[in-house]
Amino acid sequence: MPAVDLAPYRRALTNRPLRTALVLGALVRGPIFASGILLTVHVVTSLGRTYAEAGLLSAAATVAIAVSGPWRGRLLDRLGLRRVVLPSLGIALVCWSIAPFVGYLPLLVLAVVAGLFVIPTFSIIRQAVIAAVPDDDRRSAIALDAAALELSFMVLPALAVWAAAVWDTAWVLFATQMLGVLGGVLVYLVDPPMRKAGEEQAGAPPVPWRSWFGLSFLAVCLGAGASVVVLSGTDIAVVAVMREAGTPGQIGVVLALWGLGSLVGGLAYGALHRPISAFWLLAGLAVVTAPMALAHTTVSLSLLAFVAGLLCAPTITATIDQASRVVPASVRGEAMGWHGSFMTAGGATGAPVAGLAIDRAGAGAGFTAVAAVGLVVAVLGIGASAVARRGRSERSSSAPVIPT
Repeated sequence: MPAVDLAPYRRALTNRPLRTALVLGALVRGPIFASGILLTVHVVTSLGRTYAEAGLLSAAATVAIAVSGPWRGRLLDRLGLRRVVLPSLGIALVCWSIAPFVGYLPLLVLAVVAGLFVIPTFSIIRQAVIAAVPDDDRRSAIALDAAALELSFMVLPALAVWAAAVWDTAWVLFATQMLGVLGGVLVYLVDPPMRKAGEEQAGAPPVPWRSWFGLSFLAVCLGAGASVVVLSGTDIAVVAVMREAGTPGQIGVVLALWGLGSLVGGLAYGALHRPISAFWLLAGLAVVTAPMALAHTTVSLSLLAFVAGLLCAPTITATIDQASRVVPASVRGEAMGWHGSFMTAGGATGAPVAGLAIDRAGAGAGFTAVAAVGLVVAVLGIGASAVARRGRSERSSSAPVIPT
């Protein structure tokens, strides 16, 4: 077991650029988490449409955001932060000033347009976090960012649902999206560095795509997507188990303990002296998620959820760390865009996979189905990593020796 080292966290807390990036991340990404559930509530309650139509809207917006990730990241690499963020601010302001107050079809169109030109906040913040610290502290910095993200995910959707129950959902959705726009303005004004001193800055000659988009990078992205399949499917399965047990009011308790486990696990992973492969962590996540299928009470499911949560944030953190290390700095924006797109696709896939298993074999089957997906991808990723290492070793051994 790698030794725990708290020194990187102590250094991080005194690192002003990192603190700035973490605060920016908490401010600008929180509204994104709240908006997803708000759209569903708005479509079903205020517009009087079905859950299927709400799901279609969420799926369309998710696909648009996933498509936008790589090309928006590429623009970040080539044009820099401000030239990418400014047009997105204008589009977001126009779309979300109109979308909450129109019917279903115009809302669908505007949500897709806004998704295609979304401010690439995840890519920006991750690059800013990586640029703010030495390479040896990168994993700990990413773990801190993941912890801040976990807190936002635990708190803000619940606040959004509460607000939608008190006020008109259209105005709550509008206010939430305008907070996102204000966050984008703050990012534009702060303009955090996304490259370390000595690394190629935005506008450098492009690196050939085939030189970095290889087996190692693709495997890590697939691992990231699979980890979110497990997480999003677990979310649905928890709801199904608690409804089947007749205690739907305690769903929040289980999800809160699951999130707490993830928060604890992420911080512990960031303090380890040596990293653990994302694929081994994904395999562990799958293994500890499957036993949740055996739980039938709030207490048992909460305990198992806490244990499973311990590997949630570490797995995501490890995929970000590995993805950022296997690509050149000059294409990190595009790489983080691809990484985010795979995670978005995983989030869109996990719920249907779990739902189909639940419909056919009961609530507990949702956990085993997504755990199986995670375990298969983990095994494939471990194999792909071995192949990539063997290839690098062979190329190194076959390189000609230059006489001195």
